This record gives sequence, C-alpha cells and structure tokens, in this order.
Amino acid sequence: MDFPIFYDSPLPLLTLWFIFTYILGYFIVFKNWNNKYRSEAASCLMSLAHGTPALVLSILSILQSKNSLAQLDFTSPNTALQNLVLEHSIAYFLMDLFHYMVLIPSDVLFIAHHVASLYVLTTCRYLFGHGAVAILGILVLAEVTTSCQNTWSLSRYRKVDSKKAAGVFEFLSPYFYAYFSVVRGILGPMYVYKIGLVFNSGVADGLIPRWAWISWIVVIVGGIGGSILWVLHLWIDLYRERKTKKGLEKLS
Repeated sequence: MDFPIFYDSPLPLLTLWFIFTYILGYFIVFKNWNNKYRSEAASCLMSLAHGTPALVLSILSILQSKNSLAQLDFTSPNTALQNLVLEHSIAYFLMDLFHYMVLIPSDVLFIAHHVASLYVLTTCRYLFGHGAVAILGILVLAEVTTSCQNTWSLSRYRKVDSKKAAGVFEFLSPYFYAYFSVVRGILGPMYVYKIGLVFNSGVADGLIPRWAWISWIVVIVGGIGGSILWVLHLWIDLYRERKTKKGLEKLS
C-alpha cells in the first residue's frame, strides 16, 4: 500500500480559509447579531463555504473516474481531485469541531458527528488511498441539503429579532424537513446498502481492510440514524407549534 505524502497537502491552507471565513462571519457579517447566536451564524457561514464547493467538486471528481453515476467503482484509487475534496472537508470539520468544543461543548451529538466524519475522511485520504468514490457519494448526499439547512438555521437564529426571518423560518421549515427526510431517510440508506453489498463481495480485499470499510459503514449508518432522529424531533416540534397556533386562533 502506498501512503500519501503529507508535506504537499493543501490541508493547512484550506484550514486557514475556514478560519478566515469564521472570523469574517463573526466580526463582520453577523457583527450586529445577538451574541447568543453570533458564533452559530459564523459556523453556518463556514458550512456554506464548505457545502456547495464540496457538493460540486465531489460530483465532478466522481464523474472524472466514471462517466455515469450509475456505474461507480467504490474501490478505485483516489484521484488528485478526490483527495483535494477530502482535504477540503477535513479542514472544515476540524474547524467546526473546534467551534463546538470551545463554544458549545454540551452539544455532544454534533461533536460526535464531526469526530466520526473526520475518522472516515482522514482514513480514506491518508491511510488507504482508495474508496473516495464511496465516501464522496455520501458527502454528496450530506451536502445537497446544506444550503437549505443553513438558510433555515440562520432564519431560526434571527426569528426573534426579525419578522422577515421569522416568516422565512415558518415558510421554509416544512419544505426543508421534507427534503431532508427524503435525502437522509431514503436515498442515504439506499446508497449505504449499495456500498455494503459491493464491499462485502470481496472486491475491496487487499485495497481497503475489512475492518476499515465495516467501520465506515457503522459510522455512516450511525450518522444517518442521528439525522433521522434529529429531523423527526423537528417534525414533532412543528406539529406541536401548528397545533398550538390553531388552538390560539380558535380561542381568539
């Protein structure tokens, strides 16, 4: 197995980019926001800076090795572009993990999610040099909801101080929940099942150790399960809010 060289990695530069994005959000873009949500909004800006480029570059890098998304080689060697996308995501998760550990250490779910994501990304990039097609496919499914999710999050943080933000939040919530539910609750499990079938067939033997791809599957399934529980909780909250609102309208 050939191990990638570390000294020519763009990871330090990419990390600096996300540090700059966070600082830009915190001290300039959201400088007038309530301090309670200012750091969260800066994290959202950093997520937006990661999500769309990661989505586009992941798709391009997958198509670079295959002309059709229907015929993917999950065990092929990582290409240079795929490694770049992996490092772009590693830099983002490192910085957002730092954000949560320092400012929101009580959010154990997100911290665990970021640590698990970093495990999969770093082992794929630096330890095995294979499997990026499979991992970046998961990244596509994760990031395809990013723009919508961050718009929803920013409106949620701002809804108390802005009627416009409250309106955006109320309008967007059911559509975002439905979109997220389909991607994470249906497409995600289908894709992971396909990865599991391919790896279990033995085609990855000698390229990616069995313990490694099994651990990837476990981590990914855990992440999907956490996402489903999260959006289910949001659906329940939405139902309760709409029910309460209807009750108040009847009383008035």
